[in-house]
Amino acid sequence: MTYLQPLLTFLSYLNPWRQRRLETYVLMRCLMSTLTALVVVASIIFLIDYVEISKSLGQRADLNSFQIIGLLLLKSPNIILVLVPFAFLFGTLSAFVGLNRRSELIAMRAAGVSAWRFILPATGMAAIIGVFTITVLNPIATVLADRYDQYNSALEQSDTRVKRSDVFLRQGEQNKQTVIHARTQDGRGTLLDATFWNYTLAKDGTPTFEGRIDAKEATLKTRTWLLKNAREAKPGESPQYFNQLSIDSNLDARRAFDQYATPQSTNFWELPGAIIQIETSGFSAASYILRLHQLLSMPLLFAGMTALGAAFSLRLMRIGGLARLTLSGVGLGFIIFFLNQLCGSMGKAEVIPIFLAGWATPAISLLAAMTLLVYTEDG
Repeated sequence: MTYLQPLLTFLSYLNPWRQRRLETYVLMRCLMSTLTALVVVASIIFLIDYVEISKSLGQRADLNSFQIIGLLLLKSPNIILVLVPFAFLFGTLSAFVGLNRRSELIAMRAAGVSAWRFILPATGMAAIIGVFTITVLNPIATVLADRYDQYNSALEQSDTRVKRSDVFLRQGEQNKQTVIHARTQDGRGTLLDATFWNYTLAKDGTPTFEGRIDAKEATLKTRTWLLKNAREAKPGESPQYFNQLSIDSNLDARRAFDQYATPQSTNFWELPGAIIQIETSGFSAASYILRLHQLLSMPLLFAGMTALGAAFSLRLMRIGGLARLTLSGVGLGFIIFFLNQLCGSMGKAEVIPIFLAGWATPAISLLAAMTLLVYTEDG
């Protein structure tokens, strides 16, 4: 018996290793299926964007196919990230349906392996990928989208067939506000025929007009407006004329004129600073706060979609109804996606609390999956 002790000890370590290897096998199947689903989703987005860029920019700039593909690689990643939850849903569904059809799930259940043992690692993998998405992929996709928007904006400025719209900006602090209007901008960050309306705010928020400044040109530098050929007028005073005039500003010179600057085009690391700047200026930052909560809840959403995909594909083939249950899972995934969009719209309008709008849908998806798993696995 003494000679058998080393063998028994080795077998005791081998059994957990086998269990971990089983979980790793299921995890790799889920990961490969998710990547395949992501490739399919990305291909559809690339095809749609290719047609759109060819019709819009390709005709105006006479772009060749390689240039269109380059613009495609700038524009599409930001859109693809929005549809990544579907890749987790479809990928997990495909992986577990495949395991079910090959009777591998039956063998796992017969060996006494609980469904939680191979579903929780896949859910954790989705959450980790979600953290990587918001901290790395989101900033990269935002930078690429900014490059595309800059090219599109420059093309519109140089194209006489495109009507150049007026420019409106706002800046200020808690007790001072400035509304800026310009006929257009020259494409290099300089406003033409600009007007600055200055207001002071009372404690109750009532604005009082302090004066206006008209300038032929207004260029935004670091925390400063440089005005040329300016005329300043205040109530009850004679107008004053300046060849050059400087005005303090708290606008970001890099993004102030970006007509596409929206919460969706602001990356994860810049959102807190943008929120502070907007609130310091006395304006509502609800849409930016909502975007921050949506990004923070993205790992939870990825985990919920993965768990839903697994929960709707665990039914054994011999029992029947697997196809119907799988289609139900796909339908529920679309419902969750549109619910997320609805909550976002209601959050922007401040109909519901912003925190609830950002976190409700991911929490519902994960709780629904856990409830279905408890019912399926534990009765």
